[in-house]
Formats: sequence, C-alpha cells, structure tokens
Amino acid sequence: MKKANLHEAKTNLSKLVDLAAKGEEIIICKAGLPVAKLVAIKPPTKKRKPGSWAGKVKIAKDFDELPESFMRHFK
Repeated sequence: MKKANLHEAKTNLSKLVDLAAKGEEIIICKAGLPVAKLVAIKPPTKKRKPGSWAGKVKIAKDFDELPESFMRHFK
C-alpha cells in the first residue's frame, strides 16, 4: 500500500493509476490524514449460465440416507 499526499497525487496521477491497475492500493492523504483510496476496478464477472452441469452429475438414490452407525454420533 502506497501513501501519497494530495499534491503528489495531482502531479503523478497517471503513475498512481498505473500502480492501482497493477493491483496496488494508493491512499491519498490531505494534511497527513487519509481521505481517499485509489484502487483498480475489478472486471465484471461473466454471468452464470444455469444448467451447464445438466447431465454431467449423477446423485445416488441413497444420497440422503445415512447409516445408523454414523447417525448415533449425533444423538
């Protein structure tokens, strides 16, 4: 995390944006106090397409049945 005062940020904005784009956080300070954070914008995630695993996964018929030897640990 890099800290930059307001004057430095105005003077070197392009360089600071490049650093942020590479994943670094830049804290911009005014009179020594943090007032803003410059970070990269995450690219939008791909929308999930429901049903993409259809036909690829099989669930056993006894999936929800647990053996009595296992269930006794919860009693």
